[in-house]
Amino acid sequence: MVNVATKPAVEELKPGIKAPTEETLLTPRFYVTDFEAMSKMDISAQEKELLAMLEEMRADYNRHHFVRDQEFKQSWEHIDEDTRRCFIDFLERSCTSEFSGFLLFKELSRQLKDDNPILAEIFNLMARDEARHAGFLNKAMSDFKISLDLSYLTKNRTYTFFKPEWIIYAVYLSEKIGYWRYITIYRHLEKHPEHKFYPLFRFFESWCQDENRHGDIFNALLRSQPPLWNNWKSRLWSRFFLLSVFATHSLTVHERAGFYHSIGLDPTEYDMEIIRQTNKTSARAFPAILDVEHPEFFPRIYHCSDCNLKLTEIENNNSPKFIKFFQKLPWQWSIFWNLLRLYLIKPIDSESSRGVVR
Repeated sequence: MVNVATKPAVEELKPGIKAPTEETLLTPRFYVTDFEAMSKMDISAQEKELLAMLEEMRADYNRHHFVRDQEFKQSWEHIDEDTRRCFIDFLERSCTSEFSGFLLFKELSRQLKDDNPILAEIFNLMARDEARHAGFLNKAMSDFKISLDLSYLTKNRTYTFFKPEWIIYAVYLSEKIGYWRYITIYRHLEKHPEHKFYPLFRFFESWCQDENRHGDIFNALLRSQPPLWNNWKSRLWSRFFLLSVFATHSLTVHERAGFYHSIGLDPTEYDMEIIRQTNKTSARAFPAILDVEHPEFFPRIYHCSDCNLKLTEIENNNSPKFIKFFQKLPWQWSIFWNLLRLYLIKPIDSESSRGVVR
């Protein structure tokens, strides 16, 4: 893989408040949707499953889990600068992602409360979980004398409109890949405690159960809407969102390889495991999944990662903008071409392999 250029010191909006990372295709996005269309969704086909998950959400089994214990009350000055910078970057990205989920779910809850009270309560409780995660991550950042101004993010972040069906596909994958990311790190550090340099990692097991439950809720939403899984369009969209999420994950992991090295993980092996597990899990929801074991799949996706790192190097050089534009073109074209080739690989029909609709 191409080496990543050294990142500058943490930039601040004001003392102790980190300037948000510049928005790119790889940064967590903030979403809005057609709330009226969501409120009119007929969920009767999966209402029993959704009510069962609602009862679990009401029980709030993790309500006493996110409490900072004595282990947090110490100085972290002993952590070297490179590890500190990589970890702050990981915390910021994770906090921003959780906070974006909170904003979307909270607004869905508000907009749906009169027309679809079951979904409104589910989204309200999901917003509770996401707010808890975001707050815990932001508090962890403050241990390193920096934090995010979440109200600033709310007002200044760009919001992307996604149709309800796109929201369902995207959030399902976001929650499921989040589960596999957190549980894989947790299991690795259980086997290799010498790499557990901060107590946050102890919380990942219960944390990822929230992610898993949220994904199951969106699975039920998806299966309650036949057009999202029973026609040729749904097969194309399933592959598109899987490839988009996997490509984003691979590019992000290798762009931030320093964090994974700091906890004793090989970034490429970690990325492959997350993609394989998320793809396998997605067969329970999507009508088609990607053939990630195809001999071209990982070589092409990692070629895209290499191209993305070259783009980062170009962006960080001192050339004029118009020179950078032409320097980037061949690498951008290569990413597009390789992603297209990946999309055209024959998919796996998960409906026939599953045998029954779930």
